Amino acid sequence: MSSNTIDAQAVLAQMRLLAARARGVDMPQAVSPIETGAHSVNFGDAMQNALEFVNTRQVEARNLTERFEQGDKNVDVAQVMVAMQKASLSFQAATQVRNKLVSAYQDIMNMPL
Repeated sequence: MSSNTIDAQAVLAQMRLLAARARGVDMPQAVSPIETGAHSVNFGDAMQNALEFVNTRQVEARNLTERFEQGDKNVDVAQVMVAMQKASLSFQAATQVRNKLVSAYQDIMNMPL
């Protein structure tokens, strides 16, 4: 399992834990992603890693597209299409996470004191 997958899972688990606490449901500490293995997960670092992952997928798709357009015999159209789909899906996922974070921020800001 790659470190990007571990970070994404940790962020997802942390978001679920925070959502449950906001609803007043106490979740077991074992579900908390704050301590995973021997290291703690920083939300900012996890988001940065996720965005770097999205950027890497987009750069790979662009490079494969350029190589295909230039007639590189080692790159076929299937590789280009798969790379483009990976880039698109990772971007869509990042956009959805951003939308959820903005929504959560707005909900918190609208809470009465």
